[in-house]
Amino acid sequence: MKFESQILAALFVACFGVCALVMGAMLKTTPASVQLAGTSKATAVALVSPASCALPTSCARAGE
Repeated sequence: MKFESQILAALFVACFGVCALVMGAMLKTTPASVQLAGTSKATAVALVSPASCALPTSCARAGE
């Protein structure tokens, strides 16, 4: 086997290993929305609702 073919085969194995690790991490991880569903309703609403207005310029000019 030529040197280039060995390097290509090693690169394929390394890329396959990285892809397998990333796929395993994505399948094992639980999203934050699923974790919030198990908590009490008041806590979940408090975490989701914003503390203040999201638009900085429109809130200050609301009285104008």
